[in-house]
Amino acid sequence: MPSSPRTAILLFNLGGPDSLEAVQPFLRNLFNDPAIIRLPGPFRFLLARLISSRRAPVAREIYAEMGGKSPILPNTLEQASALKALLADLGEIEVFPVMRYWHPRAEEVAKKVADFAPDRLVLLPLYPQFSTTTVGSSLKEWHQEAAGNGLANTPAHAICCYPDNAGFITELSGLIGPYLDKAAASGTPRLLLSAHGLPEKIVKDGDPYQRQVEQTAAEVTKALARPDLDVVVCYQSRVGPLKWIGPATIDEVVRAGQDGRPVVLAPIAFVSEHSETLVELDIELAEEAKKSGVPAYYRVPTVSAGETFIAGLASLVREAIDRPAGISSLTGARLCDPGFSGCPCRA
Repeated sequence: MPSSPRTAILLFNLGGPDSLEAVQPFLRNLFNDPAIIRLPGPFRFLLARLISSRRAPVAREIYAEMGGKSPILPNTLEQASALKALLADLGEIEVFPVMRYWHPRAEEVAKKVADFAPDRLVLLPLYPQFSTTTVGSSLKEWHQEAAGNGLANTPAHAICCYPDNAGFITELSGLIGPYLDKAAASGTPRLLLSAHGLPEKIVKDGDPYQRQVEQTAAEVTKALARPDLDVVVCYQSRVGPLKWIGPATIDEVVRAGQDGRPVVLAPIAFVSEHSETLVELDIELAEEAKKSGVPAYYRVPTVSAGETFIAGLASLVREAIDRPAGISSLTGARLCDPGFSGCPCRA
């Protein structure tokens, strides 16, 4: 009887510093990514050094409020363990977190994967919506390191995006519902569905991220099934002088205060807690909400290792290995309109 194929599943995430000393090199790695700072190498490297040195003191204060390190890797390890348990029937599998800007990065993970000697790879980003700045950048780095470690010919089934995956939407809407009920005690709630922003130029150049965020928001709204629900899609974490997509989450919090509306704020592009949820949303925006007269402010947690979300990821893996190797969306077909040149799917 033939043995089951050995499967290596790669979970891609941003990563975060594991100590206060790691904050500046983490930022330097982030801003030296050509998908983030689109300048020639030498100029980008110098700019990354400048930005990281200037931002590091404030960033260290942020991470100090979080216990001195990012929780992304522990959360991703928890997600990996839960996913592996749900896929045990596939045979010998191993799930490897891969962080883009801090350890474990693709270079070190590729060596471990090569030692595991898989028959096939599943590349699963922990970004539900595709962007050239996140999924595209992570997959590019992985393929470079995989080729250098003898994995270039191992069939790789890559999932580029799953903005309306049923498990993801069900988990997220299930988390939001009780907070809407709590907020209703203070008036008619306004639901802010917040995603990380992008410079407007990147979207205009064909990046499908904003469109996919809107898909997620539409499916969450449908799943909540609440008549006349007041929903706003908004974007957070703006940095630099460029114009970013909007509306800005902070502006929507202020507007809710002006309208006398309680706020329920749910992250819809993050699946793990990190500085942009635990500090930006829980501390900075909560203070802004209080200052702006918001009657009540509730922040919905990320889906993290929620049972339904992990089941959704497991279904993505099963469907991906049933398709030919290559990159595809959750359906196997291209989700993006033809105008989105940044979409990695050809068909």
